Amino acid sequence: MRTAHLAPEDLPRAAEILVSGGLVAFPTETVYGLGADARNDRAVGGVFAAKGRPADNPLIVHVRSAEEAQEIAVLDRRAQALTGRFWPGPLTLVLVARTGVSSVARAGLSTVAVRCPDHPLALALLRMAGCPIAAPSANRSGRPSPTSAPDVFEELDGRIDAVLDGGTCRIGVESTVVDATGEHVTLLRPGGLPREDIEEVAGAVLSPSREPGQPKSPGLRHRHYAPSVPVLVVNPGADAVLRALYDHPAASVLCTVETAAEIASAIPGLRLLTIGRRGDAGTAARRLFGALRELERYRPEAIIAESVAEDAVGLAVMDRLRRAAAASATDH
Repeated sequence: MRTAHLAPEDLPRAAEILVSGGLVAFPTETVYGLGADARNDRAVGGVFAAKGRPADNPLIVHVRSAEEAQEIAVLDRRAQALTGRFWPGPLTLVLVARTGVSSVARAGLSTVAVRCPDHPLALALLRMAGCPIAAPSANRSGRPSPTSAPDVFEELDGRIDAVLDGGTCRIGVESTVVDATGEHVTLLRPGGLPREDIEEVAGAVLSPSREPGQPKSPGLRHRHYAPSVPVLVVNPGADAVLRALYDHPAASVLCTVETAAEIASAIPGLRLLTIGRRGDAGTAARRLFGALRELERYRPEAIIAESVAEDAVGLAVMDRLRRAAAASATDH
């Protein structure tokens, strides 16, 4: 099967593929999602197969509005306040499920993860298809998420029906996921919406417990976001990066502009990409996955990644880097 490359003007064809039970990758403000009709067990099962995703890892269901979310999930007053403030946007709510979403998408849970994306092409696709769309990131399971159409083709060409090309994603890391089913909101996955913003609406946001059990949210697996070469996360600053390079002289480096200026001249021929200026977490998020993919293509001994401050979206950046490093330690 050849995967079709669709332009924005091919939107009707993308919607037709979805309605007929096919799989379409499409852009959101966070990363590209791999979409299927969330009501169709077979189509949703195809998402798991294309990604090689474990069946007990639930999918996020994308909707056009809070009103549509009400048809598939229970939104109490607090959830309504959150959707009113942050939708469309990079916030996913785990809610008590109603009918209307495949149990395959929910991984058999009584809850469903729901969000309304802030991307004109994604919203237009939802309107034209006329159904909620179950859509995890459009990559092989455990790999860095795609932030452009070429990334999706690199991962899934020949395994899905089409890629709807909307350019490069604006945020670059996945949505923030919170569990809104309990007495207090719990942060399940940091993402494109800072925790501090959520707390302005919902009060204190709890950290998740580490008790074993089936996850309510995607992005919680030990192996996640990992390229095929080891990732080593080091403290900020040129000294920490240089120490790591001493131990791994054939490594590539992902670091801030400031650190790059200090180390580039010291090591001629070093393959290095910058993640933005120190303190600019937004740029780090936008560049993270693309930079990991680019460095991976050169097959270095390792990728040495400089830490960023864990405030605002920097919390999500460090979550992705730590999971990538943990996967590397497991695999290598």
